[in-house]
Amino acid sequence: MDQSRQSFLGKNSPQIIASLRVAIVGLGGGGSHIAQQLAHVGIGNFVLVDFDHVEDSNLNRLVGATAKDVNKARLKVDIIARQIKAVNPAMKITKITKPWQEDAEHLRDCHAIFGCVDSFSCRRDLEVFARRYLIPYIDIGMDVHPLPSGEFSISGQTVMSLPGELCLKCLGFLTDDLLALEAQNYRAAGGKPQVVWPNGVLASMAVGLFMQLYTPWHYSERPTLYLEYDGNESEVKLTPRWPYLEGKRCPHFNQIEDVGDPFFEHKE
Repeated sequence: MDQSRQSFLGKNSPQIIASLRVAIVGLGGGGSHIAQQLAHVGIGNFVLVDFDHVEDSNLNRLVGATAKDVNKARLKVDIIARQIKAVNPAMKITKITKPWQEDAEHLRDCHAIFGCVDSFSCRRDLEVFARRYLIPYIDIGMDVHPLPSGEFSISGQTVMSLPGELCLKCLGFLTDDLLALEAQNYRAAGGKPQVVWPNGVLASMAVGLFMQLYTPWHYSERPTLYLEYDGNESEVKLTPRWPYLEGKRCPHFNQIEDVGDPFFEHKE
């Protein structure tokens, strides 16, 4: 795979990128975009996690899915794996067709975990896992809200949780109230509105943050952790919470006590 057009990413960047292993949990609209972009960038190893098959309602946003896939009820992991292999047949892919918690050992040695899931509780669990194994966790999500005028507002965010940095709670993205409200109304809301272009924007933001972590093309004294997207204004900006977070440290995760395999026992 010729990566000469990406030489600005830095010395040895093709080798670095090809050696990386990433997990994508949730392969709907956002996850399919992330997989597509990472395949073109040249990531060498993928862990794809989704136990669902494609449906007709997915065709408005799931990159690579076709009407034939719907008719054959193909698994989303198979569709995304096909897309990745079409870019580079040499890429290594692990497919997980069950909840990620039931096959979590495949995520432990990843260089990043991308969360493209609907629920706040699933985001919380993914972040806890990622922190335990010192893995960057990058989350994307979008929503559509009705306005009093009868129009609709499209918004979304890309949030990155890094070991030693502020977590999703510190950033104000996850709160106890949100988690409690979700638990009370579990499955009551049904599927959220989704369209392809906001997912593409959010996925691009997530891939950009990931590339900043592992290639030297861009350096920032402190990494960007929370980007917000206003779909109506076609605007991406750093969260307005950021000035109030400068200099703060995360109190929710202990870098000594909360890391490593909790089931590991050392025997003399």
